[in-house]
Amino acid sequence: MTDGPADGLAKLVAGLLERADELGDAMAERIRSEASDHGGNCVPLAELRESCRVELRNVLRALAGEAPLDPSLGADTGRRRARQNVPETTLIASYRVGIRFIWELLIAEAAETGLVDHEGLVTAVSSIWAVQDRLIEETIAGHREATTELLRNAEQERSALLEALLTNRSLDAGTLLAAIDVLRMPRYGRFAVVAAEVSSFGRHPLARTEQALRRSGIHSVWHLRPDTHVGIVQLGTERQYDQLVEVLEGEAVSRTGVSPPYEDLYDTGTSLWYAKTAMQGGRAGGCAVTVFDDCLVAVTAAAAPEISRRLARNVFGPLDTLQQAERDVLLDTLETWLACGGSTEETARRMYCHPNTVRQRFRRITEYTGRSTSEPHGIAELCIALYALRQNPLRTTETP
Repeated sequence: MTDGPADGLAKLVAGLLERADELGDAMAERIRSEASDHGGNCVPLAELRESCRVELRNVLRALAGEAPLDPSLGADTGRRRARQNVPETTLIASYRVGIRFIWELLIAEAAETGLVDHEGLVTAVSSIWAVQDRLIEETIAGHREATTELLRNAEQERSALLEALLTNRSLDAGTLLAAIDVLRMPRYGRFAVVAAEVSSFGRHPLARTEQALRRSGIHSVWHLRPDTHVGIVQLGTERQYDQLVEVLEGEAVSRTGVSPPYEDLYDTGTSLWYAKTAMQGGRAGGCAVTVFDDCLVAVTAAAAPEISRRLARNVFGPLDTLQQAERDVLLDTLETWLACGGSTEETARRMYCHPNTVRQRFRRITEYTGRSTSEPHGIAELCIALYALRQNPLRTTETP
């Protein structure tokens, strides 16, 4: 009585298993030549050979019916390759090369021994493809699991290093070097810090800014804090500072501040203070981009908020006796006049009224506040008080 196809395949596979180490090494060489990135240089040859030997025995035993396929081997391999930075596509390609190698072995062995006929090979091929699908599925699952873990760990490390850099806490030489490595920025150069107000927890107010800056050739790193979305921006030229502001003006959805340029990454914590102060110099609820060095009066008001609010109460408190609409008109007129560089005519044009109407409103402001728009000290106090009021829009008689 002759052996059936299954018996013949079992005997054929038994012969291959006796040469598993030799054949596993040959499979490794095939993978290195045909899936070069995998064998390329991420995985040591000795490790690749051992992995091929183990997987070869796993597949052959399953084909012979000696033992069920152990998919956990593929998952373990996937996790190791993820830690070795082998791309998922390369890993899939290497498994396909390996399975094809095994199939070619079966064909060659069947031709040489005559243990398996054409019908037996047709039966075996469906098992081969089922094995390939299962192994690739488990391997990719392991690879993605490890990749997710690596990304999570990397993000946690990145977040901790950025926080140390932004606060200057625990920022020793080693931590600074690690932060430089994570940021991919030099220690010395030209940098700026951006701070955008977070209106709701977890929201990125400048979510698309990193990509927009990259398109302009500007490298940046972003970090979301509970109250601010912070960016550290590397500037190659003075022109790139202006480009940074232009991009922010197109992307900002909340008030945003930009620090002055600085040259030592160690000073990032100080520059964050400048950026946050500039941010707070913008009008509450607005989306203006405030550059620290360009808006010194607004920044001055924001830098000492308690003093500024007290000045606002002292200056504009008497206006609270007026009707809300009249009070708002007087304050809006003053704000427009300041924006127009002190031009009464331009203020009237923007507010669709006669210049005499503007002058009349200024007389009312002087009457109630005791500060004149024609006297330097009065203008300075009105200006700082108005910025303080816009930054913290409370009724001036309220206690902060």
